[in-house]
Amino acid sequence: MNINKIAILASGSGTNAERLVRFFREQETGRVELILSNNKNAFVLERAKNLGIKSGSFTREEFNSEGFLYNFKNTDLIVLAGFLWLIPAYLVKAFPNRIVNIHPALLPAYGGKGMYGMNVHKAVIANGEKQSGISIHYVNEKYDEGNIIFQASCPVELEDTPESLAEKIHELEYKHFPEVVKGVLEGVR
Repeated sequence: MNINKIAILASGSGTNAERLVRFFREQETGRVELILSNNKNAFVLERAKNLGIKSGSFTREEFNSEGFLYNFKNTDLIVLAGFLWLIPAYLVKAFPNRIVNIHPALLPAYGGKGMYGMNVHKAVIANGEKQSGISIHYVNEKYDEGNIIFQASCPVELEDTPESLAEKIHELEYKHFPEVVKGVLEGVR
């Protein structure tokens, strides 16, 4: 069986990246081979080192140059796990329907530039929403507008704070993200 090679782009702590690495170590469908970050101080790079995964950081100039494609020469799927930059057109073109992102809201609501992490949870609560959740989607050339692959929701309770809502969202991410990525690799989703 062909084992697909996965590259992860992340900007922060890397809890989802670590879960993906550990999940795919037990699977036949894919392996995380590379973790890259736009933040040289991101804890995700420390996680990658501890997990024995090749990793590195890059600048905006490097990312916006087509030469950046060289990093993905053996990659089958790119997964964004808390990655905050817009993906350049050349990369979307090189990996059509092979870049997947997770977003901490039920898209199309609460998506777009600046809508990430606590910004999303604060907006959901401020607007009195009764539900929130996660969206896993293909990446196109606009923030959070690619075709949705999967969504899962959770209730927003009156007593929820942005922090407590973030915990609920993380539980959904941890439960569903690895399985959905596996389904994408298997061509199921």
